[in-house]
Amino acid sequence: MHVERYGHGGAPILLVHGFGTCSFLWRGVGPTLASANRTAFAIDLFGYGESDRPFDAQFGIEAQSDYLDRALTALRLSRATIVGIDLGGAVAMHLAYNRPDRVERLVLVNPIAFDDVPADDIKTMQRNTARFAFRISRGVLGAAPLMRELLERSVADASHMPDNLIARYLAPYVGAEGVNHLLALARAVDEEDMTEVDLTQIDCPTLIVWGDQDPFVSPRLADHLADTVPGSRLVRLPGTGRLVPEEAPDTLANMILEFVGAAAVVRSE
Repeated sequence: MHVERYGHGGAPILLVHGFGTCSFLWRGVGPTLASANRTAFAIDLFGYGESDRPFDAQFGIEAQSDYLDRALTALRLSRATIVGIDLGGAVAMHLAYNRPDRVERLVLVNPIAFDDVPADDIKTMQRNTARFAFRISRGVLGAAPLMRELLERSVADASHMPDNLIARYLAPYVGAEGVNHLLALARAVDEEDMTEVDLTQIDCPTLIVWGDQDPFVSPRLADHLADTVPGSRLVRLPGTGRLVPEEAPDTLANMILEFVGAAAVVRSE
């Protein structure tokens, strides 16, 4: 599993991306955390980004939670604050429930949960597979027909998802082989992986950050989650989409720092 490290020696914060993205998502958050004397680890989930993608591996939520547990061991971290977005939020909740000794604090950024596993982005992509079947089979445009619209809709302001950034996120899914792998990742997101996770039993301080322009999940999910996870705190970000690290990286980083008890970092424009 590929990991990007920001900072050395401070209390660890593990950053977990969501579906269709990778550790690159945290490039605007990690340096701010490091500036506040925290050590941030942005990880590529198994099968995503630069991590390995064995054809016979499991890529579902439960499997990713197990991989995350092993990654913490490999990084020599007994506990960490886990920050998960979208699918990464579900993986983080799964880990917090099954391995509470691993999770110091939990930050959930527009996570999927309840009836929104999988969320509409994955469902839409699966429906569009038939529509673009010919081009996909030939690998003419790679994953672009499936992922472009989903990435564009993940931000509230289109300027935060320009063409060059879309191309960066599509890079792991070039050609027919890459598209087939993307579809395998989508098929692996199964609600059954979360059925045994009792969110009322999560026993660590939890912050829920919600970009309120997320079109892929129920608008009631944030409140439902906050009412379910004991002692959690919900903060909404108006006018922000799902990919909060792309649209408000400094805001998110400083919210994380405040939550873990570190001083906020003020960046000059």
